[in-house]
Amino acid sequence: MSDATTPTADRVTVVDHPLAGHLLAGLRDTETEPERFRYLTHRLASVLVLEATRDMQTRAGTVTTPLAPADVRVLDGNLIAVPILRAGLGLLTAVTGLLPDVQVGYVGLERDEETLQPVSYYLKVPPLDDRLVLLLDPMLATGGSASFAANLMRDRGATNLTLVCVVAAPEGIDRLAADHPTLRIVTAGVDERLNEVGYIVPGLGDFGDRLFGTFDGA
Repeated sequence: MSDATTPTADRVTVVDHPLAGHLLAGLRDTETEPERFRYLTHRLASVLVLEATRDMQTRAGTVTTPLAPADVRVLDGNLIAVPILRAGLGLLTAVTGLLPDVQVGYVGLERDEETLQPVSYYLKVPPLDDRLVLLLDPMLATGGSASFAANLMRDRGATNLTLVCVVAAPEGIDRLAADHPTLRIVTAGVDERLNEVGYIVPGLGDFGDRLFGTFDGA
C-alpha cells in the first residue's frame, strides 16, 4: 500500500495496492449487479480499513504458544466506526469483520430543500474523546456532507478523524482540507472532477442505489 498524496492535500492516502485497483474496477463497471457490488465493496473496504488503521495504538502483552510464552502487541481498543447513512453501511461490515470489538456510531444526513445544506436527522455515537474515529462514506463528492459530519464528530469530542471512502473528487478533498485540515482521507482513487449535478466523473454512479438495488424509485 502507498501513502501517495494528491497535490491539493497532504493528508490523503490513495491505496494503490493492485487488489484495490482490481476491486475498484469491478465497482465502476455498469454491468456489476448489486449482489456482486456488495461483495466487491466488502473486499475493497477491508483493504481501505487496513490502511486507515495502520497507526492504531497497541499495547504490550504476553501469550502462551504451544512451545513457550511470547511477547506480543495487541490492539488497544480505541477505535470507533461511524458510517454516514445510508451508503456508509456498505463499508461497516468490513470494519466489524476485521475488528469485532469496535464500537459503532451512526449519523444520518439529508439535504434541507430550502437551504440545500446538509442537516442531521439521526445521530448516535459513543464518547469520542481520545479515540480514532473512522467516518465511513463511499463517495467524497462536494465534501459538504463529510465536512458536516466531521463537525458533528468534533462537537462531541473527536480529535482524531479519518474519512474512509471508495472514490474522492478533487473538489471534496479541497473542501475537507479547508474545513478540517487535520482530517485524514483514505481512498481507493481520486477521480477527475464533478459534473454539473455533483456526480463524480468517471466515478461509479450512485453508490447507495447500486449497493442496495434501489433503482428507478425501487
